[in-house]
Amino acid sequence: MASPHDRGTIDYGLIGIVSAMILFGLIMLLSASSPNAYKQFGDSYYFLKHQIIFGLIPGIAGLIVFTRIPYTFWKKHAWNLLLVSIGLLILVFIPGFSGGFGTSHSWVSVGGFFSVQPSEIVKLTFLFYLAGWLGARDERGVRDINTGLIPFLSVLGIIALLMILQPDTGSMTILAAMSLIVYFVAGAPVQYIAGLIATGLAGIWFLVAISPYRAERFTTFLHPELDPQGIGYHINQAMLALGAGGFFGFGYGHSRQKFQYLPEVAGDSIFAVIGEEMGFFVATFVVAMFLVLLWRLFEIAKRAPDKFSKYVVIGIGSWIVVQAFENIASMVALMPITGVPLPFISYGGTSLAILMCAIGVVLNISKHLK
Repeated sequence: MASPHDRGTIDYGLIGIVSAMILFGLIMLLSASSPNAYKQFGDSYYFLKHQIIFGLIPGIAGLIVFTRIPYTFWKKHAWNLLLVSIGLLILVFIPGFSGGFGTSHSWVSVGGFFSVQPSEIVKLTFLFYLAGWLGARDERGVRDINTGLIPFLSVLGIIALLMILQPDTGSMTILAAMSLIVYFVAGAPVQYIAGLIATGLAGIWFLVAISPYRAERFTTFLHPELDPQGIGYHINQAMLALGAGGFFGFGYGHSRQKFQYLPEVAGDSIFAVIGEEMGFFVATFVVAMFLVLLWRLFEIAKRAPDKFSKYVVIGIGSWIVVQAFENIASMVALMPITGVPLPFISYGGTSLAILMCAIGVVLNISKHLK
């Protein structure tokens, strides 16, 4: 039998891990979303069907297509993909395209039929640009201030600013963390990374200071008991769900918090429902699945055929795990709620489809391992 690392053979282990996570996500989405779906649309399966039609099916098609596209195609068009990234983030501010909610402009409406979140697409397109840019430089060029640090900071700053203006601080944080990890792997000095992290934290603190709603979220993170029926309602209900589940949970389908108590129950808060219904052990297993996925991706990265492919795989692994950590940490009060979905599991068609496309890129790279 051929090894998954033989040239021309994709990594079937990676497909197995991702497939298991998606299947688990659909099963949990059905349970978590059914009360809200019935109340809003008179159909308990509404969110599940929407996830399959606008997330899973396009995702499967994208995975197949991206698996067949040579990864060098993305390297060749890295600069164009940067322009695509900037264009997508600008599109959300253009009347007629914006599908924002309230003061948020994070969505683009497609024919009034469904919406797409450009920031999810930009995570992948910007990664292609970053990997291509870093791959074209030797370690000396990456470490140099003029040819490495300043260009990196300038381009990342433009993308981050456009995300902040939406505002989409959660996606901005994920993209920035992914970029810093790839930059570090490419040879950036530790002092550069430490300085950029410190600058980023200072920037977030400034955003909190000038924005009342961010300040409220941060205050709630520090003291969730202060306003349990107001701004602290979400985190308090999430912690109540996780605590009530105990080690073994109430059983599948038996969550109490999903009955109009826990906000965003099918999206940002689905991990709390997992903890409530399936218990601590299954919730821990979910965390373990993300770590296994990260290990598999890093094993592929170690044998990648060139620097570009190595940086792409590391970037995708970092993106998925950082996003998972951000989602789960917000549910257990380790960080403020940022509103990002749990990869492969939460409701969100754009997120699922783009993640599957990203896995397709990794599968193509896996056919060329050393």
